[in-house]
Amino acid sequence: MTVDIRFDSPLGAVETGDATWRRRGRLRRSLAACLPLLRRPGFLLALAVVAFALLAAVAPGLLSGFDPYATAPADKLRPPDATHWFGTDELGRDLYTRVVHGASLSVLAALLAVGIALAGGLGLGILSGFAGGRLDAFIMRFVDVLLALPGLLLALAIVTAIGFGTVPVAIAVGVALVPGFARTTRAEVLRVKTLPYVEAARLGGASWTRTLLLHILPNAWSPVAVLATLDFGAAILATAGLSFLGFGAAPPAAEWGTLISNGRHFLITAPWVSLLPGLFLVAVVFSLNHIARTLEEVQR
Repeated sequence: MTVDIRFDSPLGAVETGDATWRRRGRLRRSLAACLPLLRRPGFLLALAVVAFALLAAVAPGLLSGFDPYATAPADKLRPPDATHWFGTDELGRDLYTRVVHGASLSVLAALLAVGIALAGGLGLGILSGFAGGRLDAFIMRFVDVLLALPGLLLALAIVTAIGFGTVPVAIAVGVALVPGFARTTRAEVLRVKTLPYVEAARLGGASWTRTLLLHILPNAWSPVAVLATLDFGAAILATAGLSFLGFGAAPPAAEWGTLISNGRHFLITAPWVSLLPGLFLVAVVFSLNHIARTLEEVQR
């Protein structure tokens, strides 16, 4: 029995005598992989919380109509109600508005920190795993020294040396996160570098640069992306912690750590001043962790 097979059909279709098989595009494969995630209520809730925080960072005016710096002494330390969802602080400022506007500092500082960590960690990890030999040993010993220091302590030392403010805090946190990215990237590069299709590409005449960009990096990226999502939450916590200690933006800036710090004097009389911004911060970090763990589980 003969089967008529033609490969000249559009969109990569393969026609046979009985059926037509079409290769799924990248977008369709991505949608098929995302559909199981959309059936998980916990994942959708976490995604909604993170989307709210990102929207607050980009366009806070869409989520609140109050001025985050307008004071109203007559309404100071007002408990949460229909007008002031999170209550007011010691100067009568709407606390919900300050939390929303604080996302533009806290979230963007965490994004800058993760970007610095990605750039530094990817560079060190790729160089170490791809080159090998003495260069690999030297870079990894340097990374081990950084890993031996607690991340927050290292960030605290860096921000003390370079100065206070949102950008110095982001730089300090980003440098503290570099060792984790370097270790993960190196391990993935070492794993992918020995796979058969990489050796086949080299035997086919591909240069090391082409092999690295087209074969090794795309297949080593997934664990690094999961780590970036996890460390985004860690960066938010670290920047908030440094802001709580007074190393962040100067008042009246509405960073999340600064808001929590300002309310520590009113824990008995007005606990919502610290409690509600802290709960919002915890919700964002937990949501990021849940998204990262879910993506890691799907990859497995």
